[in-house]
Amino acid sequence: MLAPMLLSPHFSLEELTATSHRELDNTPTPEVATVLADTALRMEAVRTLLGGEAIHINSGYRSIGVNHAVGGVPNSAHLTGHACDFICPAFGAPLEICRALAASAISFDQVIEEGTWVHISFAPTLRRQVLTKKAGGGYALGLPEEG
Repeated sequence: MLAPMLLSPHFSLEELTATSHRELDNTPTPEVATVLADTALRMEAVRTLLGGEAIHINSGYRSIGVNHAVGGVPNSAHLTGHACDFICPAFGAPLEICRALAASAISFDQVIEEGTWVHISFAPTLRRQVLTKKAGGGYALGLPEEG
């Protein structure tokens, strides 16, 4: 068995392209693989912010077929390799992670508290947009107040 291809000290190409839809091709193009290497390096900064705790990536790159199968939006940053959905149980709940990211100096395009995971995008616009998924669908700007 071959060792995973590391894109950074803690993130491999395999974990950034893994999908439960194994019947669908999710092989990135060389251009997307280059973006994924940058995303992995940016995720190292996220890992450091979260105390060096292990991050579990649920979804990274998605081919058009995989994105469609999971109900992703047509302009998803996952399609270009710029986004990751993840958890970091040793650090805390997704809301706590989002608060830490929002308060940090890390450059990101979007951070979304999705309920049971965090979505982070490093799309080139780097807007530092922070959103919360609403219970009935859609997104609200910002995070819920602590309380």
